[in-house]
Amino acid sequence: MAEYSIGLDLGGTNYRAAAIDREGRILERIAGATGAAREAILGEMVTAILRLRDNRRGDELAGIGVALPGFILMEKGLLLKSPNIPSLENFPARDALQARLGVPVILENDANAAALGEKWIGAGRGCDDLVLLTLGTGIGGGIISGGRVLRGSQGMAGEVGHITVNPTGMPCGCGNIGCLEKHASATAIVTMARMLNLGENLTSEEVYKLAAGGSEPARRVFQSMGSALGIGLANLIQIFNFPLYLLSGGVLAAWDLFAPAMFEELSRRSLTYRAAAPRVDKAILGTEAGLMGAAYLPFSVN
Repeated sequence: MAEYSIGLDLGGTNYRAAAIDREGRILERIAGATGAAREAILGEMVTAILRLRDNRRGDELAGIGVALPGFILMEKGLLLKSPNIPSLENFPARDALQARLGVPVILENDANAAALGEKWIGAGRGCDDLVLLTLGTGIGGGIISGGRVLRGSQGMAGEVGHITVNPTGMPCGCGNIGCLEKHASATAIVTMARMLNLGENLTSEEVYKLAAGGSEPARRVFQSMGSALGIGLANLIQIFNFPLYLLSGGVLAAWDLFAPAMFEELSRRSLTYRAAAPRVDKAILGTEAGLMGAAYLPFSVN
């Protein structure tokens, strides 16, 4: 009898679900658009999970893992805050799913799930201590210590996007100024490009194309981004002394533009980096990381 788990990664615009075996092989996958209303979203999730389970009758289901965007009260299984899916805020997601599925469900924050996915079968395979930074509209993070997610006393550990990298920098919606995500995210790239009069409605990808094409102001945007990342990573390296720090997200396409400034800043600011040479590298699972991490959750407790 084959053993498998079901993972589901819920995003603001779409979801991915898959049946995955213990070796990380995807046996079957489903994807769809995420609705706006709570009941519609719940129904889509349940339908996808039941279809995957029903198609594997006779095999042993290890469990179901679900990655959700936002702040989760783990003991209660409550999705407390979810900026990308407001209809799910204050939603007892675990109990609602379990009631409809009739089996236990394990929840995890999406960035934490992505870190678990990279640890399981990605760039962090074989490494039990790592930090993952997800570079997107904002910057999220997941910390794996001793092979498990480090959550902190209230589940809020890993908010690396809100560490300060510039004490007189850009204001952030969290109430701070100079947060990492205000200086190194895709949104930050667009903001800096606008400040340099490169265009009002550019995307981060378009700013990258300008830089790759030789635009010096656009190149300075990525140099500034790299410096901010270097400061943030230097702080993380000084605190954790882990062997591995991974970066993920669509912004990685600009690695050659921002990485030199990032490594220069790292070397300048972190004695631990200079002495111990931890690996700072690209994650490799891309958009699959959260899905793989969600599927790993049942295996990690069994």
